[in-house]
Amino acid sequence: MNYTKTNLKADVENQAPKFGMPAELQARFARRDLGGETLGLSHMKLDPNFRIPFGHKHVSQEEVYVVVNGSARIKVEDEIVELGEWDAIRIAKDTMRAVEAGSDGVEYLAFGAGTDPRESEVVPDWWSD
Repeated sequence: MNYTKTNLKADVENQAPKFGMPAELQARFARRDLGGETLGLSHMKLDPNFRIPFGHKHVSQEEVYVVVNGSARIKVEDEIVELGEWDAIRIAKDTMRAVEAGSDGVEYLAFGAGTDPRESEVVPDWWSD
């Protein structure tokens, strides 16, 4: 087949509990469900004012985040960038980042391009005020 269709909310399991993440975070990683080889897609949902409790980066994968509902702040290395609905931000390879939801929460899509979605560096409590 030359295409794959899936529903990100109904068909893709929330993986956050498997990683010990709090209930304020939903993380649905759809690469496998879609049969992606070099393209990944994730649906992320954060409750109001929730900050992901770790920073992460990928050595060989760049990502694009697109806010589809709500607002957020994202810390990219040492800079904080404000994001609103339909804002898109590209994160280069080997760049540390973390996301914090705005006062109404945030839903965003994360698109990644690379062959190994598991190759990442995770730093707990990377973003502290």
